[in-house]
Amino acid sequence: MADAILVINAGSSSIKFSVYVAGDGDVALHVRGQIEGLLTSPRFTAKNGAGAVVSERFWGDGVTLGHDGALDHLAAFLRHGASGLRLVGVGHRVVHGGPEHARPVRLDRKVLAGLERLVPLAPLHQPHNLTPICILMERRSDVAQVACFDTSFHRTNPPVAQVYALPQALTDAGVRRYGFHGLSCEYIASVLPQFDARAAAGKTVVLHLGSGASMCALEAGKSVASTMGFTAVEGLPMGTRSGSLDPGVMLYLMDERKMDARAIERLIYKESGLLGVSGISSDMRVLLASEDPRARLAIDLFVYRIRRELGSLAAALGGLDAIVFTAGIGERAALIRERVCRDAAWLGVGLDPEANAAGGPLISAPNARAVAWVIPTNEELMIARHTRRLLNGT
Repeated sequence: MADAILVINAGSSSIKFSVYVAGDGDVALHVRGQIEGLLTSPRFTAKNGAGAVVSERFWGDGVTLGHDGALDHLAAFLRHGASGLRLVGVGHRVVHGGPEHARPVRLDRKVLAGLERLVPLAPLHQPHNLTPICILMERRSDVAQVACFDTSFHRTNPPVAQVYALPQALTDAGVRRYGFHGLSCEYIASVLPQFDARAAAGKTVVLHLGSGASMCALEAGKSVASTMGFTAVEGLPMGTRSGSLDPGVMLYLMDERKMDARAIERLIYKESGLLGVSGISSDMRVLLASEDPRARLAIDLFVYRIRRELGSLAAALGGLDAIVFTAGIGERAALIRERVCRDAAWLGVGLDPEANAAGGPLISAPNARAVAWVIPTNEELMIARHTRRLLNGT
């Protein structure tokens, strides 16, 4: 039987999963899918490595499946859909590793307890990331589990890039810049040498543009700065997240609007960003197809903030050799890429319109001083690779 690694990315109402088969030197995708609508109308979909649907199930509206039920169904599916494979480990995406976890870690109850103490730093993500870990510890204690953190890749940021101008006691308590989308940025850094050796060895900015969006400055493949900080709400405006706000806005909301912490949390995480500005949708595809001036404003703000942050990250790097677009918007929205590249002409970025329309991977003009790439991200593969290496002790 071949060894297999299960990758789990759990959210509040969904579990995304993939199964990788360990081969000589690397892992290969066997099946992937998700169970969504866990609390309202659960739906299961699984596809093989070629993208063909191999299993589907819909429980109906008004059904609460929960993470327990979802894992039960996943286990039943894997007994048939992954027959002939021996599960040797489970790799989990965990949003927050805190200042102490600079690399993936094998999970035990002591490590889990430490990750639970980080819940206040990522209250909307961390509890759901940890739920399947707890369930599997009870049900399959024989299977090794590994946590891979979205913050770890940014631990290479210089100390000055990790602190806020706050009293030392707060910094020591964990109020500092962490950065997120690290698994995505790490994957791009790992494959960039295959596309562009100069960019991989030089100064590159990765634009992870999706419903969650951030930008990361890489120098020789190492993260030196990120637009996200203490939480995954800082930086660029996102699908429903506000991005950076003047802290005085929070004081105003509390004093004048009488909003408590939970109301502000809901505002900045779920009611702002593209959705809040447009009043139409959090989906960039919908906004790009709309003629509504509010949709135009939301898009303009998104692109403007990218322009501002790109200048900031280029300054942190002391130059710019390349930019890489990735994630849903970055990989699929040619118009957004065009506008970003046009705004970055002063940094030496020149666009090839035909290459951009075709989706790349190289979308910059031949004479561009700073090149532009479109490279699909693969966080699940990164997790599977980390899990395999850790279990093999390498």
